[in-house]
Amino acid sequence: MDRPFRVRESGNVESLTTTFQSGQTYAGMVATAKSQADLFAHFRGRAAAAPEYLARIERTGRRWHLLAVSEDWCGDSVNILPWVDALDAGSPLVELRIIERDQHLDLMDQHLTNGRSRSIPIVILLDDRFVERAWWGPRALEMQQWFETPEAQALSKDARYKELRIRYSRDRGRAILDEITAMIEFAASQDAAPGTAQVTSATKSEPAIVTAAP
Repeated sequence: MDRPFRVRESGNVESLTTTFQSGQTYAGMVATAKSQADLFAHFRGRAAAAPEYLARIERTGRRWHLLAVSEDWCGDSVNILPWVDALDAGSPLVELRIIERDQHLDLMDQHLTNGRSRSIPIVILLDDRFVERAWWGPRALEMQQWFETPEAQALSKDARYKELRIRYSRDRGRAILDEITAMIEFAASQDAAPGTAQVTSATKSEPAIVTAAP
């Protein structure tokens, strides 16, 4: 089975601190949305991260930042971002910020679907130093695989997205939460190698303490 996320090459160590801090919280995004604000609020009210996902993140023992690239008119974002924000709400180790794709095309163009499409949303995983580790999107793997089938592409755009909405509803966020949690676990496993830095304190309100592993 294909990995449901892409791993950033280790050579890229540019910090995205400023970009992350310029982003909006989910609530802030909804408050300023020019499109679909009611739907974003409605679906967020139905989204919650099950304890199993929060426990898996807790076991990584370090802080993670999720930088979502989106636009408020995007139908997939309405179905995905509420669940990403549920991880933020449920875990003290996860923090979400949302930025607009069309204001960050340089960043978007580093995360193209199939190397050619500016599909959104994407969720970029940053570590405690705001360095990119991996990215996910624009849909959960199974949904993206269906979307790219001849069957799906033969449908009209309206019919295709109607079917996607049905699939999102049936899944109830499970694939989204599982795949993003798996992405976090994978990044943490890479840090577990000898000689990597370890975070001994990681909360949203306090700075992380980073020490070299023995």
